[in-house]
Amino acid sequence: MSQFINAKETLVTDAVDGILQTSGGALTRLDGYPHIKVVCRADWDKSRVALISGGGSGHEPAHAGFVGAGMLTAAVCGEVFASPSVDAVLAGILAVTGAAGCLLIVKNYTGDRLNFGLAAERARAFGLKVAMVVVDDDIALPHLPQPRGVAGTLFVHKIAGNLAEQGADLDTVKAAAERTIAGMASIGMSLDTCTVPGSLKEDRIPIGKAELGLGIHGEAGVEQVAFKNAKMAMDVVLDKLSSEIGDGPHVAILNNLGATTPLEMAVLAFELANSDKAAQIKHVIGPAALMTSLDMHGFSVSVLPVDDNNAAHLAAPVPLAAWPGMNDIVPIKTQPLPDGLSPIQPIPSVNAKTTDVISQCCDLLVAAESDLNTLDAKSGDGDTGSTLATAARALKGALDRMPLADHTQLFRAVSTELSQTMGGSSGVILAIFFGATGDACANGKPTSKALMAGLDRISQVGGAQIGDRTMIDALDPALRALGDGTEAAALAARAGANKTANMGRAKAGRAAYVPEANLIGHNDPGAEAVALLFEGLAKVM
Repeated sequence: MSQFINAKETLVTDAVDGILQTSGGALTRLDGYPHIKVVCRADWDKSRVALISGGGSGHEPAHAGFVGAGMLTAAVCGEVFASPSVDAVLAGILAVTGAAGCLLIVKNYTGDRLNFGLAAERARAFGLKVAMVVVDDDIALPHLPQPRGVAGTLFVHKIAGNLAEQGADLDTVKAAAERTIAGMASIGMSLDTCTVPGSLKEDRIPIGKAELGLGIHGEAGVEQVAFKNAKMAMDVVLDKLSSEIGDGPHVAILNNLGATTPLEMAVLAFELANSDKAAQIKHVIGPAALMTSLDMHGFSVSVLPVDDNNAAHLAAPVPLAAWPGMNDIVPIKTQPLPDGLSPIQPIPSVNAKTTDVISQCCDLLVAAESDLNTLDAKSGDGDTGSTLATAARALKGALDRMPLADHTQLFRAVSTELSQTMGGSSGVILAIFFGATGDACANGKPTSKALMAGLDRISQVGGAQIGDRTMIDALDPALRALGDGTEAAALAARAGANKTANMGRAKAGRAAYVPEANLIGHNDPGAEAVALLFEGLAKVM
C-alpha cells in the first residue's frame, strides 16, 4: 500500500519536525535525533508539576499533539508502535522537571511500563520527584491481568493537565489521575486492520464482519461480529460498556481510530447520542481522531463518570488544535424554513395510467442504481445511480399527492419534488427541466414542444450542448424523435448514449475533469440513465 512517507527510517523524525514547524513556535524538541525524540512545550519554566506521556508513534495526534498549556508538558515518541528507550524517557524527564516534580502517564504495555519505569528510577537518583500512573482502560479482554491502555488515556492528560496548569502539587495531580483511571473504561471496533509502514497489511477481517476490542497496535480483538450498519456497531460497543456505566452523568470520548471518515464519525455520534444504552452519557469529547492506530477503519468509545470537579477540568479550554473540547449532548434544534421555501401544494388528482407509467420508471431507476454508480465511477464520483434512485423512491412515494390528471401541474409538481429530494447538479438540472416544461404547457404549448422548451432551458442554464458528453446527448435526440412514438424516442436515446462512449473529452459536468483514458469506451452515466428510461417507457406506453 502506498503511503505519504519518505522512508520508514525517517518517518517519525520527519513527522515530529512537521508538527514542530507548523506549531507556530509553541513546541520545541530535544536535540537527540534519531534515538531521542522528545517534544516539549516551548513556554515551560519548570515552576509547576510536569506531565510526560508518550509511547510508540502511529497514534497521532496522541501524544505530541497534546503537548501544550493545560495538557502535557512533554511527549516521548518511539518508533511506530515501539516504546521509546529508557534514555529518551529520561531525557524528557530531565528536560522539563523542576522542584515541583513530574508525573509520567504510561499506557499499560510491557515496553512502556519497563522503559518509563526504569527512567523514573534513574531520575529519582538525580534527586527529582517523579511519580508514575499506568492507564489500563481497555475492557475488551476482561480476564487479562494487565488491561491495555487506550483512548481513555486522554481523560488523564486533560484532567491532570488542567490541575498541573493551575499549580496543584504532585500528590494532588497523581491522585486525580489515579481516580480517573479507576473510573474509566474503553473499547473499540474496526472494519479493517492498520497498515504498518514497511509491512504487508494483515487481511484478517472479512467483508461483512467487524472486529470488537482490537488493540491500537492492530492486535486481534476479542471477537469478530456480523457487521450491518453504524447503529449495530454502536449498539455492540455500548453493550460491552454498559456494565461500566453506573448511575449519574458520564462523559464519552468518541475516538476515530484513523481511517474512519468524518461523515461516518458523525453518524456514529448520532447513534451514541440516541442510544438507550447511553442514557447516562451527558457529555461527549469528539467525534475526533485522538488516539489513532495509523489507518485503522474503526472507532472507540471511552466513558468516565463526571462530577463538578472533573467536569470543570475536562471543559477547560486549551490552545491545542487536536483537542476538540467537551460538549453537552443536547436535543436536535430546528427552526422553520424561511418564507418562500414551503411550496404551494398542488391539488391531488388520480390517473391510473400516469401512476403506472411513473411507478415503472421509478422502479427502473432504482433497479439500475448499482450499474449506473459503477459507470459513473469511471468518469465521476460514482453516485449517479444513487442520486437518481433516491429521487425515484421519493417521487414514487409522493404519487398520492400529485396532480396526476393535469400534466401541466404534474410537470411543476415533479420539478418541486426533485428540487427537494434530488441532490447534486443533476437534481437541479431535472428540476429546471420539468419546471420549464410545466411553464410551457401552461402557455399553451403541446407536450412535445413543452418538453423541448424544458430542454432549451437546461441547455441555457447548465451550458451543455449535444456533443458535450452529458445526459443531453441522449435526451435531445429522444425528445426530437418523440413525435414518432416512444419506441423511436428510445432508439434515438440509446444511439445518443452510445455515442458518448467515443467522446474522449467532456465539456460539462464532473467528467470534464477526468482524463480521456477514463472516458473512452464507457457511456456517460447521465446519458445512459436517459436511454434506460426511454427504453422503459417504450415497453409500457
